[in-house]
Parts: sequence; C-alpha cells; structure tokens
Amino acid sequence: MTAMADPQYEKEARKERLFSKINKADSYFSILGLAWITPLLKIIAGDNPKTNSKEIWRLLGVPLVAIVLFLSAWGILAPKVVTSLGAVPGPVQVWEQFKGLNADHLRQKEKETAFYKRQDERNAKLIEAGKADKVKQRIFTGAPTFYDQIWTSLLTVFFGFLLATVVAVPLGIAGGLSPIVGAGLNPIIQIFKPVSPLAWLPIVTMVVSATVSSVDPLFGKSFLVSAITVTLCSLWPTLINTTLGVASIDKDLINVGKVLKLNTWTKITKLVLPSALPLIFTGLRLSLGVGWMVLIAAEMLAQNPGLGKFVWDEFQNGSSQSLAKIMVAVLTIGVIGYLLDRVMYALQSMFTFSAQR
Repeated sequence: MTAMADPQYEKEARKERLFSKINKADSYFSILGLAWITPLLKIIAGDNPKTNSKEIWRLLGVPLVAIVLFLSAWGILAPKVVTSLGAVPGPVQVWEQFKGLNADHLRQKEKETAFYKRQDERNAKLIEAGKADKVKQRIFTGAPTFYDQIWTSLLTVFFGFLLATVVAVPLGIAGGLSPIVGAGLNPIIQIFKPVSPLAWLPIVTMVVSATVSSVDPLFGKSFLVSAITVTLCSLWPTLINTTLGVASIDKDLINVGKVLKLNTWTKITKLVLPSALPLIFTGLRLSLGVGWMVLIAAEMLAQNPGLGKFVWDEFQNGSSQSLAKIMVAVLTIGVIGYLLDRVMYALQSMFTFSAQR
C-alpha cells in the first residue's frame, strides 16, 4: 500500500507546488492587466475547468465583448454625424490614419539618418583635406513626428509630476505629523485644488517669461510652462493623501519612536513612511493621472510640442483627414494614461503590501 501511495502523494505535492507558483505569478499578471492568464494556467494544471472558465469570461471575455460593442457602435453611428470637415471617422479610418502617421515617422527617420550620413561623409572629406577647422556638426531640424510628440509629452508630464512629488510628499509628511502644519495647509489646499489649468497657464507663462532669460536655457520656455502647470494642478492628490496617510498612523508607533528616542529622520524613514506608503502611492497614481490630463490642455495653449499641440494643429489644419488624426491622438492619450497607471501600480506593489487595483 505504501509503495502505491507514494507516487500519488508525489503527484499531489507537485500539483500543490505548481498552483503555488501560479498564485504567486497572479500578482504580476494583475499588474500587467493580464489577470485572465491565472485561471487559464489553472485549467491547464488540472484545476476545476468550470470555475476557472467563468473567471476567464469575466476577466477577458466580458472586456473583449465590451470593446467589440463599442467599436461596432462607433462604426455605425460615426458616419451619421457630419461636421464641417466631413463625417466623423469610424474605427477603420482612424486605423488608416494611424498607419499613415507611423509611415510618416519612418520616412522622417530615414531622412534624419541620411542627413547625418551626408554630414559625416562631408566632415570626413574636410578632415582628409586638412580643413578640420571647417568641420561643422548640425542638428537635423525636421518636423517632429507623431511619436516624437508622444515622447515630448511623456518627458513633460514626468518632469511636472516629479516636481509635484518633491513638493507634496515632504509637505504632506509635515502636515500629517503636525496638527498645526496640517491646519495651515488645509485652507491652501481647499482654495487652490479646484483651480483649472487654464487659469494657471497665463500666470505661469508670465512668470517663466520674466525669469527664464537665457538665450539657450536648459529647458525651453514652452516646456517649463507646460511642466509647471502640470505641477500646480497635480500636486494636490499626493499632498492630501500623504497628509491623511501620515495622520492615520497608529499612535503606538509614534510613541515607540519617542521611547527609543529616534531622531526625526529615522522616525520618518523607519516608522512613518512604511505605514503611510499605501495612501502616498494612491495619491501619486491620482496625481499622475491628473497631470496627464492637464498636460494636453497646457500644450495646446502653450504651443509646446507634444500631443496637445498635435491635436490643436490638426484642428487648425482643417483637412479631411484631421478628424481621424485627432481621434488617433485621443485614443493614444487614453492608452498612455492607462499604461502610466499600470506603471504606478507596479511601483506600489513593489513597495507596499496593501496595493489596490
């Protein structure tokens, strides 16, 4: 009996280890938005197919059906709405314009490569001829492509987001630890939190124009205008959540710090931050989302190269393809916003134990 039972026991043990690995991998799948892979792997491993099939349907089937229904409704209703630029483009027209923008990017990169190749060949000939003093290095000045503008927007939003984080987190910690500081911050938060980026933009523009006077500054004026506007609008969720997270820490932890006579820095890094991190990251996720939304409006008005300017230029262009290109930009903005949130959720999962999807 023992000899017959051992293989069965080993089989069950291997199965348990396999399910343990699948459950461990589930957190990574969830971060990537691929949680439906977990029940699929469980079915392959021999778990209850009926229960896991329902999970696959909920996590993958329902979203796919919703997307198909959305695209179908869009394709049916869009041609019925006629504007001054023609009918609203459907999914097929938008996809065609995306392929066109991608082709434009590839052509521009080919031109850039050819430009630098010709420049290197010309400079090499000058050096061989003993005219090294006439060697010049010029920068390719072609129009930015759609992908270039996406990259510019990402740089701008991250710069503004980092500025907001540097300001909001220390202030939030101070406000959470000190009731007096918290009471002082509260009216400022309540007054400035609802202010629209369109209201901040003229003020920021004038301040940057008055203070950035260098002919070739490290950051362009339009870049700084957009980034600082993002900062002013996105710091409030982080500030509020950091203050709340620090203020909600178990008072026994603070008392332990007093008993151990910890200095302020040690108390903050060892006791305060680990306990407040879940709410701090929630604020950071909200701030990054707000910053990404604000950026588009700021780029439109500041005329800083980026997705906002791309949308505005296409609106001003008024060609028959402009609406479809604007729709490409709108969908791109939405997808990037989702990916930015996933990145922040991944960071939250790495540093906290209570991350919420």
